[in-house]
Amino acid sequence: MKSTRKIPVIGDGSWKAVIPFALITSCFALWGFANDVTTPLVKAFSKIFRMSVTEGTLVQVAFYGGYFAMAFPAAMFIRRYSYKAGVMLGLGLYALGAFLFFPAKMTGDYYPFLLAYFILTCGLSFLETSCNPYILSMGPEETATRRLNLAQAFNPMGALLGMYVAMEFIQRRLHPLDTAERALLSDSEFEAVRDADLATLIAPYLVIGIVTLSVLILVRLMKMPKNGDASGKIDFLPTLKRLVRVPRYREGVVAQFFYVGAQIMCWTFIIQYGTRLFMDMGMAEQAAEVRSQQFNIAAMALFCVSRFICTFLLRFFNSGLLLRTLAVFAALFTLGVMFFQNIWGMYCVVGVSACMSLMFPTIYGIALQGLGDDAKFGAAGLIMAILGGSVLPPLQAAIIDQHELWGMPAVNLSFVLPFICFLVVVVYGHRSYRKGWS
Repeated sequence: MKSTRKIPVIGDGSWKAVIPFALITSCFALWGFANDVTTPLVKAFSKIFRMSVTEGTLVQVAFYGGYFAMAFPAAMFIRRYSYKAGVMLGLGLYALGAFLFFPAKMTGDYYPFLLAYFILTCGLSFLETSCNPYILSMGPEETATRRLNLAQAFNPMGALLGMYVAMEFIQRRLHPLDTAERALLSDSEFEAVRDADLATLIAPYLVIGIVTLSVLILVRLMKMPKNGDASGKIDFLPTLKRLVRVPRYREGVVAQFFYVGAQIMCWTFIIQYGTRLFMDMGMAEQAAEVRSQQFNIAAMALFCVSRFICTFLLRFFNSGLLLRTLAVFAALFTLGVMFFQNIWGMYCVVGVSACMSLMFPTIYGIALQGLGDDAKFGAAGLIMAILGGSVLPPLQAAIIDQHELWGMPAVNLSFVLPFICFLVVVVYGHRSYRKGWS
């Protein structure tokens, strides 16, 4: 007969819980890398394949569409098996998607890359659906949101590495021809430049595929906690009905949808925003793109530092109150992004990232608080809300493609969409604080 004794959890003073916690936390860095090595490539793919900004955002549609498609299947898989099994399957799909970049490059076509991204993010969906509630289960419920903020603090570390890799090993090494010059190339010249650029682009994905496989092996060999695992019957519809009746959860899914949309829009289109600004200052297109990515890295560094600061502040302040306060400041910074037409607009984009650091894990923690075993399906709903990162960026891209609206740069005015998203988060933070959800 199998022993039912649980492995110690974080908070009981045992080091046996620390290594599994650290290993699962490393997964947060892995999907942070995937998210932010990809974000600058919306502009890169548009240039490589001579496409519009809107067509380039199909990368984000495929990327965050994978999150949406696999969230509930991941939850059912975890319910039937375990958090550990979900983490392992997620890592496997992540590695497979990364390795598919090589055959995609061989085709010389855009759409196989979208398939590779979709498979990769099906793996990320399994990881996020598994790792977030797994971390919540590794200790007392009263410190769960703080614990998740700590684990999530390693996400921007991976994201910073992803941004650096995108800048130094992709953007700087692409052919220096700008968008206008590429449009004048003959078919044979275009294909030669495209193939060289794609060979540059796929290298980081092949490396991260190997790293992900290594983590998969470590997770397989490690004895992991079974806290919160309750393998067995899957009561999908009854569980879903119970979740929908919980206001803090129902509204949390909506808030998460708009938050993720705002995050992806701010981090994707900082490149377009900065490229326009710096080209107006006299820079060449490629130099302007690299300079914009440097600001993007600064934004992520500030996001990372702010995540640790906010995790500390959660010891003293109500999470709903902090969420509302930072969302208000994010909305104000976004107004600056819209109406400044100089370097102060870039500073405002960076400032938005400092405000966003608290939002994802705090919305997540508030929404799942007190759900018990229903948290597995609840986590899936919150991961499906990442669809906001797929739906909203193409809307912003469609505005940017207008180039100019009402006498202002369209890229500036396009930030009205993140502004609206942050207002939704303000409302959720306010209700969480006033109704005692947090």
